[in-house]
Amino acid sequence: MKSAFLPDRGVVKVAGEDARNFLNGLITTDLDRLKPGLGRFGALLTPQGKIVVDFLITEVPAGHGGGFLIDCPKALAEIFATKLKFYKLRAKVTVENLSDNLGVLAAWGGPLAAQPDLAFADPRNEGLGFRILIPEDLKQKLSDLIGAELVEPTEYESHRIALGVPRGGLDFMYSDAFPHETNMDRLAGVDFDKGCYVGQEVVSRMQHRGTARTRSVKVLLDGPAPEAGAAILAGDKQVGTIGSTAGGKGIALVRIDRVADALDAGQPLTAGGLELTLAEPESVRIPTKQPIA
Repeated sequence: MKSAFLPDRGVVKVAGEDARNFLNGLITTDLDRLKPGLGRFGALLTPQGKIVVDFLITEVPAGHGGGFLIDCPKALAEIFATKLKFYKLRAKVTVENLSDNLGVLAAWGGPLAAQPDLAFADPRNEGLGFRILIPEDLKQKLSDLIGAELVEPTEYESHRIALGVPRGGLDFMYSDAFPHETNMDRLAGVDFDKGCYVGQEVVSRMQHRGTARTRSVKVLLDGPAPEAGAAILAGDKQVGTIGSTAGGKGIALVRIDRVADALDAGQPLTAGGLELTLAEPESVRIPTKQPIA
């Protein structure tokens, strides 16, 4: 088993007697399905349905003060906290950016030898393992406790990319992508049966009409990796953009209809003059309307 402290992740805390209802009215995931020891994947959206910030959230046990801890991109933690305060109005909640004192340890490749406080399974993909919210100076002690070898964050990144799980800022741009485009609907990040939240109307319409035409897909690279942001071409037509890459694998944001047409026509896909292939060609042919558990 391996573990890595993720320096790009921060933590925001939302607490108070109205915290659950307050967050439930804003974010894509249903907090009525959350309890201590579990995690949920979700996002805060713009009113137009685009991702402001995506995150993992867990409930704090009452013995540790209660409330909710949100594992989010560290670069966006203060912006996120400010936006939550903007929506607070008269709700009895407090919002704190704890990123200077609390961070995220990822652990994968086996079961935890012990169950630390504030640990939960990553709900996006079983292969991603676990998240543990801790101060950075405890990363070695916690790794020893759970029976994991502490490694560099780049190893976790390679693992994430191999599983095809997109990362904001690399595989898609915040405030420019819809949840369906980043596969949040396939990664248990959108609860379509919950009550209203910011941007719900747009997301629900995309789900029910099947209008998502852009998707994150896994790609295989034969040789050097193209630079992140390089256009993916089928002939002379752009069909997508390359995102993060590692170990001959990568994640790309593509127009699935255009890529499917290219595959049918036998056209190779290239980025930066380098050829790439889809790891799962059927992924561009799966109907975009899919139920979520």
